Amino acid sequence: MINFQDVRLRRGPRVLFEHVTFSLRRGEKLGLTGANGTGKTSLLALIRGELQVDSGELSMPPGLRIASVAQETSPSARSALDYTLDGDTRLREIERAIREADAAHDGERLASLHGRYETAGGYVAASRAGRLLDGIGFAPGDLERPVTDFSGGWRMRLNLAQALMSPSELLLLDEPTNHLDLDAILWLEGWLAAYPGTLVLISHDREFLDRVATRIAHIERGAIRLYAGNYSQFEAQRTAELAVQQSMYERQQREIRHIMQFVERFRAKNTKARQAQSRLRQLERMERIAPAHVDTQFAFEFLPPEKLPRPLLALEEQAAGYGDREVLEPMSLSLVPGDRIAILGRNGAGKSTLTRLLSGELEGRGGRRVEAPDLRIGYFAQHQLEQLDPASSPFDHLRRLGGPALARGPEQAVRDLLGGFGFRGDRVFEPVAPFSGGEKARLVLAILVARRPNLLLLDEPTNHLDLEMRLALGMALQDYTGALIVVSHDRHLIRSIADELWLVHDGQLGAFDGDLDDYASWLATTRTPGEEPAPRPGAQSAEARRTQKRVEAQRRNRLSPLRAKVRELEEELSRLGTEKQRVESALADPGIYESAARETLRQQLEQQREIDKALAQAETQWLEASETLEAANREPG
Repeated sequence: MINFQDVRLRRGPRVLFEHVTFSLRRGEKLGLTGANGTGKTSLLALIRGELQVDSGELSMPPGLRIASVAQETSPSARSALDYTLDGDTRLREIERAIREADAAHDGERLASLHGRYETAGGYVAASRAGRLLDGIGFAPGDLERPVTDFSGGWRMRLNLAQALMSPSELLLLDEPTNHLDLDAILWLEGWLAAYPGTLVLISHDREFLDRVATRIAHIERGAIRLYAGNYSQFEAQRTAELAVQQSMYERQQREIRHIMQFVERFRAKNTKARQAQSRLRQLERMERIAPAHVDTQFAFEFLPPEKLPRPLLALEEQAAGYGDREVLEPMSLSLVPGDRIAILGRNGAGKSTLTRLLSGELEGRGGRRVEAPDLRIGYFAQHQLEQLDPASSPFDHLRRLGGPALARGPEQAVRDLLGGFGFRGDRVFEPVAPFSGGEKARLVLAILVARRPNLLLLDEPTNHLDLEMRLALGMALQDYTGALIVVSHDRHLIRSIADELWLVHDGQLGAFDGDLDDYASWLATTRTPGEEPAPRPGAQSAEARRTQKRVEAQRRNRLSPLRAKVRELEEELSRLGTEKQRVESALADPGIYESAARETLRQQLEQQREIDKALAQAETQWLEASETLEAANREPG
């Protein structure tokens, strides 16, 4: 469907990637990964025709219908529903033609156009747009509100809805989950799984990639490599590749050292000089193997808090809200060192209100708030990115906000801490005004680390962070010894750091008895707009709980063999990938092409053909099994 043939792309003086050759097949779902700045977004722009290749060829079928998410939203008085419907440009063109034919009293043309309108789904378009808006978190009352009423994050959701509304054969999505919460992400996963066209997706959410992508294209060090399967399978294959490469590198280094020792010993001897020169020429002809390398610039840790009082913070029958509106009913809780809690809840349920209340940024209503004398809160929220001083540098921010040790300590201590968050060289002294969202988020996290808090409150900390920074944050949080409260749509982060799940629902806060998969099931069984509210968790009757558990058990029993089949095929793909790397490593040995090793070469080539065939067959079976599982997941009950 889309073919890259020896493509080279540069932006300014910098070559983003070159010698890129691969094909994107119809119906494939390709995940694009790589560190920020490697060229992922530029690759999408290349496909859209906004950039041109510097060399090579990019070919696509003529008339291919491409949909993508606009990065800007012009101020508009159009309603959210009409704005979403505008994504179906073909439908809008037919509507315009109908108005023109009606004004001209052209009955014959009107009849023809109404037939086209019905074929294009015009009579159900508003319903389809409404379902899209509902899926990504808009309430029924939002549909008629003008676009200008919504914040920047909600306008980006509108742009996503508009792109999904567009009839397309190729869908390009650049970080679609950045402005979504968990329930919207779960809905989007299901929508993309059912999307019949080809998808190219940039995402730093590894679980989202795992559930959506069927192939990974990884951009690193000016090259693009493709891997079969989802993100977890890519990681396993890449780990095997790096291990093989490092082994080959170390073997070559030993060979080089041996040759150089021979040269140094015999270069000055007449009887050995010719042999020494021959060895030097051998070195010159040798194709050097680079050491295995993973591009990551992030390495930091949360230092132990200076004091860990128990409890750190307690709320007694305290409520929260804004103006006349109460968002959270009176609640009681106590936080102690070692607590690791993730807050779940639908969009607008009050998760961010809870973190603001705990941080002290929002004053509680009634009840009592009891803070330990040595309480030190580290609070991360998206609005804090905009509160950074645009004229100040990362270095200035750490000196001013990072606590007494950095305020009075040596310059190198500040630079070392910033280096762990990817700020190095002159970058530490540059004003933050032009920094990207990811850079600002990393700076705010660096300030939190410097303060050594004993209570961490993180509200969507991974927005704008790439995969490597998310991994570094998760690893640092695993060793954090204070109390941790996190609100996040990144399921991998939640699974790796949280020991407890709390749920905000219908104004109440309570423990959630289950895991994230159970939460997804709970979301599917709670009400949709227009239906009666579902019972609050913990407030259901005994009979209702027994019925729900029976339904969930039946669902698990139905899905269990399907999941097992997918896992079995994933393991087979991983095994075959490792075998492929082993054979390719053997074929990379120059000695195998000598006449004495002819039989070994034949055997290795035959193994390579068999493995390639098995890989293709396993990939097809995995795709079929994954589609069967996705379809079963969408079935009610």
